[in-house]
Amino acid sequence: MSQYKLDIHAHIMPGTWPSLKEKYGYGGFIQLVDEADTGAKRMMRDDGVFFRRVEQNCYDPEAILNDMDENGVSKMVLCNIPVLFYYWAKPQHTLEWSQFLNDFFTQIQDDYPDRFVGLGTLPMQDVGLAIKELERCKALGLPGVEIGSHIEKNNLDHPDYFPFWEAAQDLDMAIFIHPWEMMGQADMQKYWLPWLVGMPAETSRAICSMMFGGVFDKFPNLRVMFAHGGGSFAHTLGRISHGWHCRPDLVNINDVADPYDYRGKFWVDGITHDKDALRYLISVMGEDRISYGTDYPFPLGDLQHGRFIQEMDDLSQATKDKLFFQNALEFLGIN
Repeated sequence: MSQYKLDIHAHIMPGTWPSLKEKYGYGGFIQLVDEADTGAKRMMRDDGVFFRRVEQNCYDPEAILNDMDENGVSKMVLCNIPVLFYYWAKPQHTLEWSQFLNDFFTQIQDDYPDRFVGLGTLPMQDVGLAIKELERCKALGLPGVEIGSHIEKNNLDHPDYFPFWEAAQDLDMAIFIHPWEMMGQADMQKYWLPWLVGMPAETSRAICSMMFGGVFDKFPNLRVMFAHGGGSFAHTLGRISHGWHCRPDLVNINDVADPYDYRGKFWVDGITHDKDALRYLISVMGEDRISYGTDYPFPLGDLQHGRFIQEMDDLSQATKDKLFFQNALEFLGIN
């Protein structure tokens, strides 16, 4: 019997869009450049600096479906590519960009309801506009949105975002948090360290900010998932808890519980690339709060689509069902 697999973490973008630099009169945006005869595209910053080369499976749903069918993936959750968040742009412009992308995600979800789920994107630099677009995403039928691990210079515990968390809870919208613009990135350019070291730290930064900032306490029904196995959080939770105990004057300034008590308050995806790491993640976070994901179609993702989980004979079928689809359905709030 084949395993039903719902990939909670995959990315897509439209195959084309007009020049945003020409539209808005300033630069910093990404533009797509077609490669002749390959079907691939080059993601270029509009100052001419190369960012990333992507294949057809980064923008064409049919190409994605071919990969899904070849790898036994039943359904895939598609969200924005973080370089396209554009939190640094003028808020109204990011709102217009978010509306363009959210219409795109909705169309894919509507065209392939049995295979794709869309998560929206928001102009998080303006909380009022972000809530407005969150409400529109709800009306469009998207079950949630993706946001960054921080918003420009603010961590996710900033008081400005509390109305957003309240709106997400009231609207019953899932929030998927993805690391980007990694702290210290300028100081570790060699060896791809921003992606190997910075991203796990960024995700732990987001979890700790929300935890110590009281977000999980104030909004107990908020449904939040953190990417990449929760980054370095699970593997440093002992240190984080010890800090809460030994220096409460620095750590526990908002009178929150022991960090261990927040296990079960949020989800993480299961992208560990390592069986023992997943076993440890399960022991820390619990098998009810981890969802199979791939970060498809990027090289750091699990492009074997959960094979390492399927090969773990020490996991029961009931546990695998939780990891592969049941926990994701609970997070998304869908059947």
